[in-house]
Amino acid sequence: MAVSNISRQDNQPVYVLHTYPFKETSLVVELFSRDFGRVASVAKGARRPRSAMRGMLQSFQPLLGAWSGKLELKTLHTLEWHSGLLLLQGQALMCGFYLNELLLRLLPREDAHEALFEHYAQTLRTLASGKDSATTLRRFELKMLQEMGYAVPLERDEADAVLDAERDYYYVAEHGACRNNALQNGVLLSGKTLLDMARDDYSDLQTQIQSKQLMRILISHYLGDKPLHTRQLLLDLQEI
Repeated sequence: MAVSNISRQDNQPVYVLHTYPFKETSLVVELFSRDFGRVASVAKGARRPRSAMRGMLQSFQPLLGAWSGKLELKTLHTLEWHSGLLLLQGQALMCGFYLNELLLRLLPREDAHEALFEHYAQTLRTLASGKDSATTLRRFELKMLQEMGYAVPLERDEADAVLDAERDYYYVAEHGACRNNALQNGVLLSGKTLLDMARDDYSDLQTQIQSKQLMRILISHYLGDKPLHTRQLLLDLQEI
């Protein structure tokens, strides 16, 4: 959904993905909004010690935002707390930063994805609860790629035949499950792993291991040459 012709938006559910300095006293704030996707905005004076907005610019917190502007870089007017606070600590905090970096790198600006927004919010709540963060990341990565229109077929192979849980396949980005590795760049996976992922069932250890391998290959493919800053930290934690 393009928003370039909309002058002002109020009371929009948002999360802060990232901030960076702008001019002497302001910040550019990258927001993930429910109705307008990723929005870049300027919080004027937010770097001043007494700025009312300064304390609101926290990642992972459900907020309501108001902004205006017809250009790509909006003017952020207000932020306020919405539906309680979340506390991410330690490993969960690093996973949250990984989610934010994925969205910043892969989600186009001003392209609404309401279902992805809701899944992001649920993923943060799951991380905050201390549940299995590795499986939580796999679910988010898959949902993100699917919602953004990238094909990740999990139940049929490249010839549109139903996958066999008892055989192995080479999974190739933008091709899917292949019976042979003619393209020389696939990752070898069990058909069961792919079918488990289609059912959102990560209880099997092999599925946990192979789904991590698959999502690593797919995310790298769509990111291109520039790696994620959070990737190595999570690799060290064995979460990605």
